[in-house]
Amino acid sequence: MSERIVVDPITRIEGHLRIEAQMDGNRIAQAWSSGTMVRGIEIILRGRDPRDAWAFARRICGVCTLVHGLASIRAVENALDYPIPPNAQLIRNLMNAAQYVHDHVMHFYHLHALDWVDVVSALEADPKATSELAQSLSNYPKSSPGYFADMKKKLKGFVEAGQLGIFAKAYWGHPAYKLPAEANLMAVSHYLEALTWQRDVARLHAIFGGKNPHPNFVVGGVPCPIDLDSDSAINAERLAQVQTIITRMREFVDQVYVPDTLAIAGFYKDWGSRGEGLGNFLTYGDFPEKGMDDPASYLIPAGAILNRDLSTIHEVDMNASDEIQEYIAHSWYDYEDGKELPLHPYAGETRLNYTGPEPPYQHLDVEQSYSWLKSPRWKGHAMEVGPLARVLMLYASGHAQTRELVGMTLNKLDIPVEALFSTLGRTAARTLETKIIGDTMQTWYDNLIANIKAGDTKTFNEALWEPDSWPRQARGVGFMEAPRGGLAHWIVIEDGIIKNYQAVVPSTWNAGPRDTNGQPGAYEAALADNHVLHDPQQPVEILRTIHSFDPCIACAVHVTDPQGEELVKVKVR
Repeated sequence: MSERIVVDPITRIEGHLRIEAQMDGNRIAQAWSSGTMVRGIEIILRGRDPRDAWAFARRICGVCTLVHGLASIRAVENALDYPIPPNAQLIRNLMNAAQYVHDHVMHFYHLHALDWVDVVSALEADPKATSELAQSLSNYPKSSPGYFADMKKKLKGFVEAGQLGIFAKAYWGHPAYKLPAEANLMAVSHYLEALTWQRDVARLHAIFGGKNPHPNFVVGGVPCPIDLDSDSAINAERLAQVQTIITRMREFVDQVYVPDTLAIAGFYKDWGSRGEGLGNFLTYGDFPEKGMDDPASYLIPAGAILNRDLSTIHEVDMNASDEIQEYIAHSWYDYEDGKELPLHPYAGETRLNYTGPEPPYQHLDVEQSYSWLKSPRWKGHAMEVGPLARVLMLYASGHAQTRELVGMTLNKLDIPVEALFSTLGRTAARTLETKIIGDTMQTWYDNLIANIKAGDTKTFNEALWEPDSWPRQARGVGFMEAPRGGLAHWIVIEDGIIKNYQAVVPSTWNAGPRDTNGQPGAYEAALADNHVLHDPQQPVEILRTIHSFDPCIACAVHVTDPQGEELVKVKVR
């Protein structure tokens, strides 16, 4: 008799996610993804000044504050045809890239690594053998036997004191863990190193944006003036600090993150044949060198790949009413014209219609609505967004560094190119794009310095700042590649205020439920792709594939009642 496994909540993510998996023996036959949290932003923005939208929109998520703010700024600039100075574009690229490097490293070590690394097993490791392993992988200076002996002692203290909360929500001793003790000790040591590393690299946002999280932005550029002789502007000292941060980021990626990913992946090559699901990938494009209106200058190209066909990149039109659409057939929402037909975000609606059971409940009614997430589709296709989509797009478009890194990874692991389309490929792609973007940060920094030396210090365009110069009606889309995938905010402006606002975020694409046609979302399809559970009571296999997407469900569910009525009440018993 088949069994339905419930994992609720999925831990080590941002937000609240429930996964239900229908088993066929010990194999997952079907899966359902349910966003179980409600929050409000889009309706709050109606009637407000578009220039203020970014300050609200960035609070869609507590992790991706920068990218939501930037997408919102770009939406207003697109609607008003508002160009920004080259220096502002370079600074935005640097800030966004810093978010990537910081976010991906943190995800790997603190959210995803515990699916592959048995922390308690590290207590059995020989520090001298661990040192030899680490030094065989890279020239990272913290690799001596004494260093790993100290780390082992620190870990032993955690375990003996019962303070493993720092390494929470994993299944120690699970038979699916394959790393030798020395590899586990090395990974745990780098887990702790990354905690210190992140504290310093976050300073780049504070230098250009005044603070982290929630750095400041402004429609028309960036709010940080450049004046090499001023203590209250971007001066020579602060620029030197940025260079130091970039260097430290790249060193950790090159000497720790990339080698660790390859070393751990070598023990889990079987995961190169499970966890794909859709085979369709979407990117909006990002990191423009010359501006958002010049896609040829983007580092990440825009496009769609269907059915794994890397020979054909389909063009994507963010404004076309028949391309990007959101379905709600299995979502706790209504549209004015019913639940069956999709809407483009310009015409998007946020209407609450919760008719499900009151938690706690045994199982979702998956024949009806079962998620607070909508179901975005591109030309009717369910699509995966994120690092794997971006690396595949770079690879398909002939990006030289991507092709070199992908080739190196496949050769080192001795796996076929088909392994890219998998849980393992998704995790490796996140690492490879971190190196690509980290390396390109140096180019953007060098170009910024060259502009300043040439006398160009402008960071803001005042031309369209006053509403008197705006058209009576305008609409635009601000799109970008957030760390977790394609992110876009659509805005409709009338008489100087926001009439409609809709955000379609990466985890809506990936974690959304089935649509009107029964197509599963990326999570649902990936879990149904060749997953066998060792122990249904400890479903680490489910965590491995879901975490490979780096879920951010707080971004994907954002709704409030138009009348401001209370929707959720939390009781502490």
